[in-house]
Amino acid sequence: RIAISRDATSRYKQRGEDMYRRYARYIAGIIKSHPGNYIAFFPSYRFMDQVELYFTEEAYDIDHTFIRQERGMREADKDAFLKAFSDGDEGTLIGFCVLGGAFSEGIDLTNDRLIGAIIVGAGLPQVCNERTILSEHFENDGFEYAYLNPGMNKVLQAAGRVIRTESDRGIIALLDDRFLEPQYRRCFPKEWSDAVPVTVDTVGSVITDFWKSK
Repeated sequence: RIAISRDATSRYKQRGEDMYRRYARYIAGIIKSHPGNYIAFFPSYRFMDQVELYFTEEAYDIDHTFIRQERGMREADKDAFLKAFSDGDEGTLIGFCVLGGAFSEGIDLTNDRLIGAIIVGAGLPQVCNERTILSEHFENDGFEYAYLNPGMNKVLQAAGRVIRTESDRGIIALLDDRFLEPQYRRCFPKEWSDAVPVTVDTVGSVITDFWKSK
């Protein structure tokens, strides 16, 4: 099940306590709807830190284990992080990671080792001189080449951690209202054509219904 938020955005001008809290409510609602292993991917460590503050409050009554990606993790730390995602565990585990980081590509968490990827934000690179030049070079298609395509590549890589085999089943939550816009939807794989718009109040029931239909 692909769920897209209608009422959350990582746009810089709309960031703040209310939005960070809303993202925390989204994540708590998702993991509460069905036990299992989840990873939430954030656009930056700073964004992740802010949401974590409010997630601690929102998820206090949810029986879960929380782990997070840290800056400068050693290989042994990375291995320990991945081993926490065990197959067949009946509890709930939520990992906080950075989009485009070590855990958003090149890892295989098959079967029940990962049943949900929560993508916070649209993955767009930060504005810089190099991307400004690239955008200006391609004129009308500048945003697509300089920002949209690199961002969606990171999103697709992270979302792809959920379905690794033909028998895998899980959810992908795209938590940014920009994913409802045509230019973003054109980047979706065809398998995402039945994506469902949700709000922070409805996402839990949508995911619960999905697992009931299993």
